[in-house]
Formats: sequence, C-alpha cells, structure tokens
Amino acid sequence: MSKAELKPLVVIGGGGHASVLVDILRSQQREILAIVSPEDISLRRVFSGLTHLKNDDDVLGFSPDSVHLVNGVGMLPKSGLKRKLNEYFLSLGYSFETVISDSAQVSSFAEIEQGAQVFSGAIIQAGAVIGAHTIINSGVIIEHDSHIGEYNHIAPKATLCGQVRTHSNVYIGANATVIQNITLEQGSIVGAGAIVTKNISSEQICYPSRSVLK
Repeated sequence: MSKAELKPLVVIGGGGHASVLVDILRSQQREILAIVSPEDISLRRVFSGLTHLKNDDDVLGFSPDSVHLVNGVGMLPKSGLKRKLNEYFLSLGYSFETVISDSAQVSSFAEIEQGAQVFSGAIIQAGAVIGAHTIINSGVIIEHDSHIGEYNHIAPKATLCGQVRTHSNVYIGANATVIQNITLEQGSIVGAGAIVTKNISSEQICYPSRSVLK
C-alpha cells in the first residue's frame, strides 16, 4: 500500500507508550489528526504541533471510514483497559492501525495481525504469528513458528524461542526467556527476568528466581 492510500490516524492515549508509537509514526511521515487523552501532553515533545482532544468520545467526531485508530494505552498485567477501549471502538465500526517500526526485523514469512504494535529493534522470525492488538516491545525476539495470541504484551528484550504458543491476554515481562515448545495459557503472567521451562496454565504467574539476603 502506498503512502497516498494510508488513512490518517487518531491516537488514543498521551503517556509513554503513546509517545513511542507517535515517534515511530512521525518517522514514517504518517498523518496524525489528533491525540486523544485527558492527560497534559505538553511536556512530551514528540506530541508537539499535534491536535489534543481530551475525551474518548471526541474520537466519534471522525468517521470510521476516514481514519484508523492507534491505541496508545500501555498494557499492564491484569489490566483490561486497552481491550475494553478497542472493543468499544471496534463495535462502532472503527479499525486499528498495525504499527511496525522501521528498525524492527520482521520476516516476510511471519504474520502480523491487525492492530499489533512492533517496536524498535524487535526481531520476528519466519513462521511466527503475532495476534491482533498485541504489543511486541523494544528489542523482543520472537523465534520461528511461535504463535502469539491476541492482546499479549511482550515487554522489552524478552526472548521467546521456537514454537512457543501463547493464548490471549498473556503478559511476558522484560528480559524474560521462554524456551522452545512452551505454551502459556490465557491470562498467564511471566515475571521480568524469569526463565520459563514448563507450560503455564491459565491465570498463573511464573516468578523469576529470587536471591535471599541474610
């Protein structure tokens, strides 16, 4: 798709996660019509010159046929806010933009579903599938044939080895490692720095090893 065919964007959220997305989009010379956030965005230079709207329902002033939305709300463990916002606007006929940093390495044999966000330095190998509305954060490695479910957040520098499978709403913390052929069921959480060597069942948490100081 040529740049002339790309729809202008409305970004929901004005915090740190949104600022990284806007930085990517501005570097790609995408047209951003507005930032929608109740927060004061004036201290973040990346938003300079962009229209600021303060209420979620201000999005409704843009026709679903004329824009794509970008959800800039970060995704924390057990927080359903991002999904709730998406489902509300999807029910009204809006679509969410897929955002992929130019510095990410994404195999032409990988699949990135609609609304996913892939940040700088991420590597996604052949045969991998990234589910809808999932965040692949900075420096993440998704190895071959891994299937990542919808509404996951893979935090910075996490590594998923080959043929890992995650279900929906999974959170994997920064610098965590998931070895090959592991399955993480719905709502499971992997703590920052953890090494996962066994399957994790639904809603369970894998903590990293802890040193005990005496």
